[in-house]
Parts: sequence; structure tokens; C-alpha cells
Amino acid sequence: MDERLREIERRRTFAIISHPDAGKTTLTEKLLLYGGAIRQAGSVKARKAAAHATSDWMEIEKQRGISVTSSAMQFSFDGYHINILDTPGHQDFSEDTYRVLVAADSAVMLLDASRGVEEQTKKLFKVCRMRGIPIFTFVNKMDRAAKDPFALMEELEQVLGIRSCPVNWPIGVDGDFQGVFHRDTRTVELYFSGDHGRTKAKKTELALDDPALPGMLEGHYLRRLKEEAELLDEAGDPFDLKAIRAGDLTPVFFGSAVTNFGVEPFLNRFLRYTLPPTPRESNRGAVPPENPEFSGFVFKIQANMNPAHRDRLAFVRVVSGVFRRDMFAWHSGQNKQIQLKAPQQFMADERAMVETAYPGDIIGLFDPGVYRLGDTLSESTGLRFSSIPVFAPEHFARVRPLDSMKRKQFLKGLSQLSEEGAIQTFTREESGPEHSIIGVVGVLQFDVLAYRLKNEYGAELLTDPLPWRFVRWIAESPRDVRELNLTSTTARGQDAQGHDVLFFENEWSVRLAEERNPGLRLSEIEPGGGAAEAD
Repeated sequence: MDERLREIERRRTFAIISHPDAGKTTLTEKLLLYGGAIRQAGSVKARKAAAHATSDWMEIEKQRGISVTSSAMQFSFDGYHINILDTPGHQDFSEDTYRVLVAADSAVMLLDASRGVEEQTKKLFKVCRMRGIPIFTFVNKMDRAAKDPFALMEELEQVLGIRSCPVNWPIGVDGDFQGVFHRDTRTVELYFSGDHGRTKAKKTELALDDPALPGMLEGHYLRRLKEEAELLDEAGDPFDLKAIRAGDLTPVFFGSAVTNFGVEPFLNRFLRYTLPPTPRESNRGAVPPENPEFSGFVFKIQANMNPAHRDRLAFVRVVSGVFRRDMFAWHSGQNKQIQLKAPQQFMADERAMVETAYPGDIIGLFDPGVYRLGDTLSESTGLRFSSIPVFAPEHFARVRPLDSMKRKQFLKGLSQLSEEGAIQTFTREESGPEHSIIGVVGVLQFDVLAYRLKNEYGAELLTDPLPWRFVRWIAESPRDVRELNLTSTTARGQDAQGHDVLFFENEWSVRLAEERNPGLRLSEIEPGGGAAEAD
């Protein structure tokens, strides 16, 4: 096996998804701790420490204790090269998560043990199933009051429709979490409290039939464990790696990210079970990672990660071949060769220059304004990977600068944040660019917009909420948009790319527009946001 194939085989690229407050960012932090990437874990609330989570690098994230943008982190551990994509859990920032999942080969689904499967988890799970990527379940917060583990297993099947197989099993519930039983090795791993999870948990591991175990684990715990282990062996779904990698079976791990209980065994087994880099669909069919020609796509754009330099980075998922610093590649958006300068890899906002990158790796390229979401980069001219869908926003507002002297900074900020995908911008004929219409998936994005405009671009804004709840792109129209028969509350406009759109206050108005205008076809997804076009 040559070096390139060896490097591909040891790559693991995955996203962590969950409902808000399930502990996703904390788990990310603890994976970094056990992977040797950091010496001491911060936490979102930073108990007894001034540290903040590594993945929450924006000041507003540190202030609010929530993730508002995805982050990428790379590190090596136990022979693997790992790319973690930490995603926002809050539904108001879910579009960023949807985009990031396009760059992942598998997903770690985090559940709160006391709440089970929650609404945002269902949505993210559905996106994963649509993409057919393997899903690994980590049941978190076992150190607190929790649902019965068997009930949680049933919930996975009944609510999400996926079979599950526990890889380990919790010992002690309802705040009395003692450790886990590893079903593959038939060993018991007992934990001892540490310094609030900032360093690795102290533990001891014994075989289930070790005569020393009864002296370390009270009798009622041991009796219950043996009964439940026997029940799982008899009635549970068997471990099937092929089904796991096909996304048909989710392996389940129990633990507590905040105390570090169960984190290390999860990391070790996850890396063995999950897939190395997988192919990506393009206008020429599936492109395998083993293809010797370099290719990749832009799945995220982030401005001002370094406030001192006010720079802008395009996040690229390498799909095939070998990326080399300062190489030339064909750029699908500009339809020409460009030089790929200043490639970087990340530990959240910390960066290091890289000379080479392999399939599965996430790199950041300096962006002077030439990259857009979904752009393909390749040594082969004409290659286009499937586009990244842009979903319809659900909240709208008219925004303008508080200080007219800051108009230039205001427009620059709107333009760059729109290109990131953090907001969507629209215009109407009767209003100029100083009165832009902003569309967002969740209302919290307006707060983030105001914060970033002020702190990154020096422009404060005034916001006037608008009554619309739906925007639809005109995919096909029997006549000029201005001649369409619409309700009085429906408005016409254009998106940032010049595509015609209609704004609606309710679903009834959407249906009426289609009924009154035979041949009118409306879309919830921006044109060009579907599959790659064939040559």
C-alpha cells in the first residue's frame, strides 16, 4: 500500500449532532482531551475554570454558552488522523449544520439521557439518513436522573426508525452512575470522580467474572448488570459492522461527557467502527477517495475568524487525490485555474499552515472573495460535485445602518455574511441596498447579525420585522413575475443572485398563488441547490 492510500485509510471525518443542551460541545471538548489535542478541558459553562470550550471561538458563543457556528478541529490519535466537525445544536442555526453534514463521513448523535430523542435530533437524524451516513449514538448525562436504558433503546427504534445495538451498558442510574459494561470484551469499567472532568477520569477495568469485582461493586449493581446483560444477549439486535456502516444500525454508547465517564472507550471503538473517507457524487458519477487527481468542495465560508486580520476563509473538504500547498486547480465557480494559497488546518480558531492534505481532511483556504458555498476545486477541468442545498428562511426583517456614514461597512458586512450562508439577502424594486431584506432560519440569527456587524465591521443596524413567513423561488412561470395574480399581502423580490422570489405571510397564500397562475412552479430551495448537473 502506497503512502497516499495509507493516509486515506487512517482518516476519520465526522460531525457531532444533537438537540440544544444535550452536551455536544462538551463531548467535543472531551474527545479532544482524550485524543491528546488539549491538556485540560474547558466547558461551555466553564465550572471552576476560566476556560471556554475550544470549539466555541466566537465571543458571542462564550457569552451565551451556545454554539452559533460550526467549527473544524484536527488532531492525530492512536494512528488515526481525525477531523471533527462540531455543529450548532440550536435550531436557529440548523442550516449551518445541514451544510456541514455534507462534508462528514459519519455522525455522532448525542442524546440527553433524561430527555431521549428530541425535536432537533429528529431533523438532523433525517438529514443523516437522507445522506446514508453511519450514525453512532452517545447517550449523555448518565451521571444525572435518566430514563431507563431499555426505554431509550426502544425510543430510537420507535421515534427514529433505526435499529440499535448497545456496545456498552450503564451501571447505576439516576445520578448513581458507577461505570459501564463493555459487551465486546465482557469487562466492567468503573470510574472515580475527578476534578469536574477537566482531566482524564480515573478508572479500573475488571472482567465480569473477576473474583475481585464483588469487592468493588455493590451486590445489587452486580446482580442487575448480569440480568440486563443476559437480556441484551438474548433479545437485543446483534452487533453488525456492515449494517452500522450502511447506516441501518446505530451502535449505542452510554456515558457522561462532563465527568469523562465512558468517553475514552467510545472514542476507541468509534474510530475502529466508523468509515474512512467515502466517495462524493458529481456530474461524472461518484468520485472515490482513491482517485489520484485532487478534488474537493467548499462547504463553509467564515469571515473574521482572526479579528486582528479581518480575514476570510473557505473551508474545503478534500475528496480525492493529494492537496499540495500553492497548487493550481480548476475552480468551478469562475471556470478557470486558480492558485490555492495559504492552506490551513484548525483547532477551532487556532491555525497551522499545511503543506499537504488527503481525502477526508478539512482545510481552510485564504479567500479574497472568489469562493462560494458549493464551489468545486479539482485538477480535472469541468468536475462539479453535487450542490449544497440552500433552504428557505422563515423569518424576515428590513435592515438599515444606524449611522448613514457607516453605509460602506454595513453593505460589506451584509455581503460577506450572506456569502457565509449565515443570512440570506433579498431586495425589492422599491427599496435600495441600504434597506436590505434579510431572511434567516431562526430569530437568534438576527442577534448574531447585529453582534457581528457591530464587532467585526463597525456598523450598527436598525431592524424592522416583516410579516412574511415563507419565501419561494420561482422555478417556472407562465408570465412575467410582475404580471402574476397574487394576494395583496404577497410581495415580489430577488435574492442575492438575481433569482426571482415571492414572499408570503402564510401557506394559504402560497397555495393560492399556484392555483391562480397555472404553470407557476415554486421551490423551497434556491435554484442550483440540488444535484450536480450532468455534462
